[in-house]
Amino acid sequence: DERAVAVKMIEVLTSGSQKLLHQLNTLLEQESRCQPKVCGLKLIESAHDNGLRMTSRLRDFEVKDLLSLTQFFGFDTETFSLAVNLLDRFLSKMKVQAKHLGCVGLSCFYLAVKSIEEERNVPLASDLIRISQYRFTVSDLMRMEKIVLEKVCWKVKATTAFQFLQLYYSLIQKNLPFERRNNLNFERLEAQLKACHCRIIFSKAKPSVLALAIIALEIQAVKSVELTEGIECIQKHSKINDRDLTFWQELVSKCLTEYSSNKCSKPNVQKLKWIVSGRTARQLKHSYYRITHLPTIPETVS
Repeated sequence: DERAVAVKMIEVLTSGSQKLLHQLNTLLEQESRCQPKVCGLKLIESAHDNGLRMTSRLRDFEVKDLLSLTQFFGFDTETFSLAVNLLDRFLSKMKVQAKHLGCVGLSCFYLAVKSIEEERNVPLASDLIRISQYRFTVSDLMRMEKIVLEKVCWKVKATTAFQFLQLYYSLIQKNLPFERRNNLNFERLEAQLKACHCRIIFSKAKPSVLALAIIALEIQAVKSVELTEGIECIQKHSKINDRDLTFWQELVSKCLTEYSSNKCSKPNVQKLKWIVSGRTARQLKHSYYRITHLPTIPETVS
């Protein structure tokens, strides 16, 4: 009986998942420390596109470029999530001219890569610039990196929505019967989060709330009583109120609907046709010759 399993799940969440719950408590405590200034994000959203000022459209295009780079190098979603966090923290504090956005974005990306990825997988700055097809120099990138570090108070590590998504998923999976663990597809949830990161509006949400909105929306589609009970238990533990959750769920739903339609603007195809020199290809161990694009959201499991 699903109801009985749901009751059991709630009991187990409070007893058998102590390590995960401890990790969740730590994330919840830390999440507000390194987040973009909402007032700064609102200024970007209200800016008119005159080719000089930073706008939400330019920011979103830059994030899509960072997503393409993430996929191109085979980096972790956490790297992308942190790069977006650093970019938005910087943009919400500083007035950035459109012509400098590429350098800012790439420096945030490089900081995230060096923070998350294994050292042997970190590309040379010169290779990163060449593959991105930017005209600035390594010195320009290093200078910008220092400026970004100063403006984020040297706090590179941040609590991201991806960390919450992983933890919420683990809590639910740990307390489901083995035969029902395929009901939720993490790759699908991950792709949905990436799509949301490409819209500046979602950087105004708390990471915990955005992650819960994505997973709760998916659970609504699955229509499982035990999963619904589990997510309600996590919502209560995370002290997320119904109004906030519903508000962000609606925005996530709208975003994903547009994302899957032709309205969704894709990254600049020309920019993705990177030219990689033989030397670069030999130096770096990743496959540079595959075409990258915004992630396809896998079909839900019926």
